[in-house]
Amino acid sequence: MSTVSRPRAVLQADLAKRQRTLVTPEGLSLPLIVGARGSRAGALILDLLFLTIGTVAFLIFLSAIGFGLFDMGSNPDTNPVLQGLLVIVILLLFLARYGYFLWFELGPRAATPGKRIVGLRVAARDGGRLTAEMVIARNLVRDVEVFLPLFFLLGGGQGAGVAGFAAFIWLMVFVLFPLFNKDALRAGDLVAGTWVVEARQAKLKEAMSLAPDRADQYQFGEAELSVYGEHELQVLESVLRQNRAESLREVAEAITNKIGWQLGAGDEREFLEAFYAALRGHLETGMRFGKRKADKYS
Repeated sequence: MSTVSRPRAVLQADLAKRQRTLVTPEGLSLPLIVGARGSRAGALILDLLFLTIGTVAFLIFLSAIGFGLFDMGSNPDTNPVLQGLLVIVILLLFLARYGYFLWFELGPRAATPGKRIVGLRVAARDGGRLTAEMVIARNLVRDVEVFLPLFFLLGGGQGAGVAGFAAFIWLMVFVLFPLFNKDALRAGDLVAGTWVVEARQAKLKEAMSLAPDRADQYQFGEAELSVYGEHELQVLESVLRQNRAESLREVAEAITNKIGWQLGAGDEREFLEAFYAALRGHLETGMRFGKRKADKYS
């Protein structure tokens, strides 16, 4: 094997090792790739860096306001302005610690900026919609996995003696947990029923890529489009990106059975592209009027 093909073979073997099949509640099988441990570590480092820079910048901003407008040398107990600033700082630190990850992972991309940079996203292991409860659970465990070990490493637990050393060893079990399971799951992922998967996919063809003579035969009304929500739109987009004939056929059959249509063999791709465009337009129109449909159960 040549030196050029050897790295490629190693990469292909690694991808095959991380290949999984996600079965949605509708019974559809979607292939995905579990995020590599190195990518997850890199994403966390980036997020902590962004979090630290943002927090420090905002603290400097508040300090500048305090020094410029108020007497910072006065006693905080007798200065209501300083007390208000201290409350803002405490709230900021709390929101920075928990709100950063919750905000981005609850968003439509289900990924923090660090995850987006390295091409990762959070997904539900049961194939369903990623819920707020899942995201909250996986991030609450982050205290045990990240922040408490950092506290010990930075010297916060040096005075705890043998008990502190034992606690540090126990915390390291959580830190190293992703190294001892094939899906690279954190303890938070195990608790929440989530995993982190690769989001690098080929660009989706324009939804209106149908030829005009084929596009006219697919016209959907309110009754057909109101069946599904944002979660189903994301699943459909993933299927179109991957462009696997088996998945296209399964999804097309599921949708046509649901909306009472019949579809000819070989028309799956064209039908799904048209339905994707129509459903996306329908959901976006609803959002403009303050109406959101998370999934078909909403």
